[in-house]
Amino acid sequence: MTTAETGWSRHIDGFGEVAIRPVRPAEDIDVIHDWVTRERSRFWGMREASRERVLEIYEYLDSLDTHHAYLIHRDGRPAALFQTYEPAADPVGDCYDVRPGDFGIHLLIGPPDGGPEPGFTATLLDAFLAFVLADPGRLRIVAEPDARNDRAIARLIRAGFAPGLQIDLPEKRAQLLFLDRSVALG
Repeated sequence: MTTAETGWSRHIDGFGEVAIRPVRPAEDIDVIHDWVTRERSRFWGMREASRERVLEIYEYLDSLDTHHAYLIHRDGRPAALFQTYEPAADPVGDCYDVRPGDFGIHLLIGPPDGGPEPGFTATLLDAFLAFVLADPGRLRIVAEPDARNDRAIARLIRAGFAPGLQIDLPEKRAQLLFLDRSVALG
């Protein structure tokens, strides 16, 4: 289901209602700043960022046509932060041969409310991929987590992403991973 307010929502049996909506920087800053400055989010690269700096970054993202940030809610509570981008308009696009239909993503799962929940990250990633792939022009999903982030890389591979080269970006050494639309939609 698509709505103007949430962007996208779907009930997932055994999990709850998942809604994805664009980040509203001024409204969402407390949640985002809390998440990106935690030790568990060290690979996000904002551990030492002030609230004002995080707000500035997300206001800037909000001003772009090529980069977007989204909050995923589960049953009305924030659960994850996702960002999307067009690789040709991003430094990552200078590091590999961008194909027509390539679409980049970043993923940050929020801290668990009541401890780890088996399948939580996989369910949110599946929901986000369904949201991203609702656009038929998106033929290949590109991710480039920090090359030291073994957990994120393993999670993306389990979701069907194929590893590519490691690349050097201004802020990190990254592992390119690709998910073809045909693989994702099986």
